[in-house]
Amino acid sequence: MNAKPTLSIVLPCKNEEQGLSQLLPTLCRQFPDAEIIVVDDGSTDHSVKIAEQAGVRVISHPYSLGNGAAIKAGARAARGEIILFMDADGQHQPDDADAILAKLAEGYDMVVGARRSNGQASWLRHIGNGFYNRLASWMTGHQIEDLTSGFRAARIEKFRRFLYMLPNGYSYPTTSTMAFFRSGFSVAYVPIKAARRQGSKSGIRLLKDGTRFFIIVLKVGSLYSPMRLFLPVSSGFFGLGLLYYGYTFLTAGRFTNMGLLLFITAVMVFLMGILSEQISSLHYKGQQND
Repeated sequence: MNAKPTLSIVLPCKNEEQGLSQLLPTLCRQFPDAEIIVVDDGSTDHSVKIAEQAGVRVISHPYSLGNGAAIKAGARAARGEIILFMDADGQHQPDDADAILAKLAEGYDMVVGARRSNGQASWLRHIGNGFYNRLASWMTGHQIEDLTSGFRAARIEKFRRFLYMLPNGYSYPTTSTMAFFRSGFSVAYVPIKAARRQGSKSGIRLLKDGTRFFIIVLKVGSLYSPMRLFLPVSSGFFGLGLLYYGYTFLTAGRFTNMGLLLFITAVMVFLMGILSEQISSLHYKGQQND
């Protein structure tokens, strides 16, 4: 009979003393055999002290490196065979962790806690996440219920393969999800309800969110199937070139520089897509056949 896989729980943290004071005692009671790691990302409050008093393992950054950097530090240090990521701000409920781990035990490589619509932090965030999910579902051909949820569990030997790809900022969930799909690893979703965050305000702002949304859209395309992103753009420029050429031919009887520019742009975007496809495949070389 196989032994139950060991579990490591990683909580990235920056100034979350209020959330940690409530979350850590519950986690310690619910998962007494698990390794609990709090990765302090340059906190200036009593987060580290609270974690140490709870008797959990603490990794401290001398200054803030970013949420993704904290995730990577925790994944490198974890000793368990299964790794569970949770936010330290009180949004993720320990009771939902049991459902996520139970789903993972069915044979999946990663299981993500999918937030219900009434659990989103704001209507703007809900709209943005809905757009991500639809875009990523179209890109991958798989139903993606929550692309940006940080509440997830994975088999650590597979998660560590993609650490070099994860950003130091907030979009590590997007990157890891797309990397697992791209490599042919199985991903499942479990519905959860995200509570209101406690303690310090979120470090995400409207302007920063807008920029991050755009970057994530590009990242989704470049990570998974670049041609599904570049080909429609190339076709659009080519179609505009044809329309403009038809217009100038009928009105002026000539082929203009603008028409030529649109055709050249279409070709360049198409070639960029081919190059991106080759680069993307190199990221996953050796992963799919393991």
